[in-house]
Amino acid sequence: MLQEDYAIPDELITARLHSLFEKSAKRWYYGIRQTNGKNSCSWWKQEIITKWANDSWRYKIENAFENSFFDPDKDKPLTWFLKQVERLNALYPEMSQKMVHMKILKKCGGELEHALRSRCIEPCSTEEYINALEDIVTKTKIGRTWKKIGHKKSK
Repeated sequence: MLQEDYAIPDELITARLHSLFEKSAKRWYYGIRQTNGKNSCSWWKQEIITKWANDSWRYKIENAFENSFFDPDKDKPLTWFLKQVERLNALYPEMSQKMVHMKILKKCGGELEHALRSRCIEPCSTEEYINALEDIVTKTKIGRTWKKIGHKKSK
């Protein structure tokens, strides 16, 4: 993508690959780099796909998406929404933006999902959904769980 959009040469992209990886992925990168030397961007892309785009990776990402529900008390709207977009785009790169948004809205649940659908009439961008979600969370109590406050009894 960088090559096509910005006409960046292979050498510049591959020289910065080390900064993309962390922990075990960085160790993997240095090992492959030491073994194979300099290679093209397309070669690295194929190596990365071979290493990480496997069934266990898909299963892990699918589970993370399925188990993630928006909680206004714990999650920040921007971070949570973008994380869900990234997960769906990684799993289903051919999925339309509208379908991505619909799947994410279902993870908001009940009243919050309804409030978002009411505020964002399709076609709606990811930014508009995030802004609406932040607006709803900061200005209303929709989607929040009520905590029962117990009174201490003295003996």
